[in-house]
Amino acid sequence: QQFTGINAIMFYAPVIFQALGFKSDASLYSAVITGAVNVVSTGVSVFAVDKFGRRILLLEAGAQMFIAQVVIAFLLGSGLKGSAHLSHPVAIIVVLMVCTFVSAFAWSWGPMGWLIPSEIFPLEARSTGLSIVVFANLLVTFVVAQAFLSMLCALQYGTFLFFAGWVLIMSSFVFLLVPETKNIPLDATVHIWPQHWFWKRIVKEEEEYMHELEGGSNKTAKLDSNAFSGQDKGNGRSQIFEIGE
Repeated sequence: QQFTGINAIMFYAPVIFQALGFKSDASLYSAVITGAVNVVSTGVSVFAVDKFGRRILLLEAGAQMFIAQVVIAFLLGSGLKGSAHLSHPVAIIVVLMVCTFVSAFAWSWGPMGWLIPSEIFPLEARSTGLSIVVFANLLVTFVVAQAFLSMLCALQYGTFLFFAGWVLIMSSFVFLLVPETKNIPLDATVHIWPQHWFWKRIVKEEEEYMHELEGGSNKTAKLDSNAFSGQDKGNGRSQIFEIGE
């Protein structure tokens, strides 16, 4: 979630807009605009998540965020050559692309980053799993927030390409490995993993798992029985005879 670059943009939106040539008041207005876009777009996800599904929103938003960040990187790379500020039309396009990026995140990777983990963990491990999710999320938030300004100074427009690359990787992960949980009850989500083309190699249905356990127990009991019989034959006497003695 955090490697989309959303917190880097939201935390330092005024700094970014000032660097693009906006005055201090304009940069604050721009930050307010992106915040408003974030709130409205989050409301969109409330109505769209159960209609279109989690995967559709994540993949569509992944493409939208990837395109927006590549366009931002291109405009910054070409517009700042030989100039300390962007021209006004280009700066406006950059702001629109930032809003496009924020809106895509707000109706997909933002809420889905909390919704999907709450659905995919089994009931007995859900509290532990979500605790790990929250810890990892806040840890990465801290790392990205601390590193963003240094990255912006070192990589400049390449910073947005860095996050665009992560968006591409994460969208590919969703496309290949994340199952759809739309309209599936929470206590039934454990059954989607054995039906997935990849995870079925690792996660098995409870009935199949119990059957394998029973088969393994029977096999072990048979081996123990054979070993016991062999030991009796080797001693040349039965256990009953020994007890009788």
